[in-house]
Amino acid sequence: MRLGLQIPDFTWPGGPAALGPTLRRIATDAEASGMASVWVMDHFFQISMVGPAENDMLEGWATLAHLAAVTEKVTLGTMVTGVTYRHPGVLVKTATTLDVLSGGRAWFGVGAAWNEEEHVGLGVPYPPLAERFERLEETLRIAHRMWSGDESPYEGEHYTLARPLNSPPALSSPHPKILIGGTGEKKTLRMVAEYADACNIFEMGPDAVRAKLDVLRAHCDRLGRDYDAIERTSLGRLDLVRPGAERVEGSQTVEEAVDRFAAYAAVGVDHAIVSLPRVSDPAAWELVPELVAALEKITPAGR
Repeated sequence: MRLGLQIPDFTWPGGPAALGPTLRRIATDAEASGMASVWVMDHFFQISMVGPAENDMLEGWATLAHLAAVTEKVTLGTMVTGVTYRHPGVLVKTATTLDVLSGGRAWFGVGAAWNEEEHVGLGVPYPPLAERFERLEETLRIAHRMWSGDESPYEGEHYTLARPLNSPPALSSPHPKILIGGTGEKKTLRMVAEYADACNIFEMGPDAVRAKLDVLRAHCDRLGRDYDAIERTSLGRLDLVRPGAERVEGSQTVEEAVDRFAAYAAVGVDHAIVSLPRVSDPAAWELVPELVAALEKITPAGR
């Protein structure tokens, strides 16, 4: 089982001038700890579940490009890009550029978008939910077309591309891994089965995650897709403490965290992605290598 890092907040000591050095240290700490991946949200305002809209928020793809220059092994992705924020041809070009410059380490994390506040605030059109899902599916079709080298015109309901040229091509083969975020059973998980290489499901408890994965498996069976070809990722929060140390709500020892992630692995989760509440504090990383080493010994169900 692999462990990845999500960075959802950039309001750290030192203010904007310290963001670059702190972010670089976090990424290198994650890589040195043996983490498999580093992810950032693709939002322009901070989201209400994390903090006030006015908190520091970096643009996702530029941030990943910065991290690509200071790391060598971790894969890099958005968790996840809202399909409304960029024209799909430009978005695929952006993801391809990250893949090329990182040596083939880009993920293409994408979803239907939801944060109306930042859309309205920055003047980005915010269509109804049904249309956002239509645009998501068209974007996935365009991504597959561009990454296959097909430059023929694309005519969709929402997008028209006269020549979807993508040069240089991505280094990842056959293309950067596509991850679709969300747990909607009729649309989102069906799109995972049809277009994606990975899903992402919040840590809602092993039984609830198992139920979502069962729905994904059913979509795969109906579409003739190999369920085991899809990487199953989870998203949660991790605050590691030493045995006997002062505890706060949600904190866990390494042993407790191993039990937690083993329960998710038992229902099929391959890749646990977590945020660290004290991520800018070097002390937050002391126990992560121990956890990574323990999780590497766990084989997810079906693998």
